Amino acid sequence: MTSVALGPRYREDTLRDLAEAEFDVVVVGGGIVGAGAALDAISRGLSVALVEARDWAAGTSSRSSKLIHGGLRYLEQRDFGLVREALRERGLLLQRLAPHLVRPVRFLYPLRNRVWERAYVSAGVTLYDSMGGARSLPRHRQLTRRAALREAPALRSDALVGAVQYYDAQVDDARYTMMVARTAAQYGAKVATRAEVTGFLREGERVTGVRVLDLEGDREISVRARSVVCATGVWTDGAQAMTGSRAAFGVRASKGVHLVVPRDRIPMGTGLITRTSKSVLFIIPWGRHWLVGTTDTPHDRGPDEPVAEHTDIGYLLEQANAVLRTPLTHDDIEGVYAGLRPLLSGEMDDTTRLSREHAVAEPVPGLVVVTGGKFTTYRVMARDAVDVVAEGLDDSVPASVTGRLPILGANGYEVLWNERRRLAAESGLHVARIEHLLHRYGSCAREVLALVAGDQALGAPVPGAEDYLCAEAVYAVTHEGALHLEDVLSRRLRISIEEWDGGAAAAARVAELVAPWLGWDGERVSGEVKRYLRQVAAERRGGPAVEEAPVTAA
Repeated sequence: MTSVALGPRYREDTLRDLAEAEFDVVVVGGGIVGAGAALDAISRGLSVALVEARDWAAGTSSRSSKLIHGGLRYLEQRDFGLVREALRERGLLLQRLAPHLVRPVRFLYPLRNRVWERAYVSAGVTLYDSMGGARSLPRHRQLTRRAALREAPALRSDALVGAVQYYDAQVDDARYTMMVARTAAQYGAKVATRAEVTGFLREGERVTGVRVLDLEGDREISVRARSVVCATGVWTDGAQAMTGSRAAFGVRASKGVHLVVPRDRIPMGTGLITRTSKSVLFIIPWGRHWLVGTTDTPHDRGPDEPVAEHTDIGYLLEQANAVLRTPLTHDDIEGVYAGLRPLLSGEMDDTTRLSREHAVAEPVPGLVVVTGGKFTTYRVMARDAVDVVAEGLDDSVPASVTGRLPILGANGYEVLWNERRRLAAESGLHVARIEHLLHRYGSCAREVLALVAGDQALGAPVPGAEDYLCAEAVYAVTHEGALHLEDVLSRRLRISIEEWDGGAAAAARVAELVAPWLGWDGERVSGEVKRYLRQVAAERRGGPAVEEAPVTAA
């Protein structure tokens, strides 16, 4: 089945529909929970609109640790319900919903005490394995120090006396979020980015829709709806304030910073998790790179564009170097990114102890607010929010079906994987390129290959970012809803964090590739490149970026 293409024409048609129709549900927020809520609602037979002020996953949902996991450390906090729920979702994603996007990853947990720690950690990991339900991943195994160092020769021999190896899963968070939004659109939801909610429509006390500002065309649209779901994460407090009513709950932001370093700087065949004095440290395999994170510190500034400060980077290097044989230096860092976790607020100042649970409330009639939680449990959060919506509608709304609904690209993925050598021969691409496409697009890889078949030049690597094909940049615009150069380089492709220069060398060529599809002239291409380069420079300075108006259509 051909997928719905979220290109510029789709967006124009969607904005027209938003102005003319009344929906059962309007979802505000294009992160993973908002996209999940749109998919949950449309799959129950409701009419749905989804609006996002910037781009899919532009906030928290593109800046996570890229893990689908139960959260081993939450067992120590005795948060068994959260861990069990997350592990159940992990199994669904691996086996049924998104095998093309979610993959197993091995982790090593170094032990520093021969007796009590091995028994303690083993008991926890055994419980972790058993909570995972159906056997979607291998069980953990015990390693001696010698065996652990064979797996991870990068570790200092005095940093461990043995280890436990276990499995979790990982995902490209930004791509996954976008694919959930596309799946919702595939089933009939009307989805639009660069569509900022500026207020709520009211009839008496009841919320009856939203006012939306089209940031590309500078026009305001009133979108009528029987119910509104607010899934805005760290922006929840601001969204609730627009109602003029008392907030249902508060949200505290916790900042998490990650470093990206080349794979050859840390010779290991496995990921690593180790305890620190404040939290845990992950070293996570990511293609030709490692992700090193994360911090967990209160963030009291505004939620827009958090940045990694020098103290954050120094902390991560210090923690990693405590266990690595060859220390990392600032010169080893290819990229840095910072994100904010929306935590349900409490009385304590320590964000590492605030709840990772989620909450759903209806602070005023017609408005459902959902926040908290973690990426792994997005589907449960979305289901719970739509359950509350369903209670307020006169109609009989079916129960959620998303636990059985594959994400776009899942159906047919395994068949294409088995045919990858034939696809390579037909396309003229190396089989490694086909595997790369299948891991990013699943069965939608056929649509990327169709672009290459129509223009062989699109089968060439992107200059300055050769892990990606030129066709992928074009597909980001024609099918995946990218409207700006930043959308392509930072979220559809992950060039902004994976290249030493942040994608500066690739920016001009990618802008030229997408320009015909977005109607850009030479001046607009130049403006997009300059804006992107300023953004990269600001992020790499370790300070807040200067606010500037986005480049929009004339």
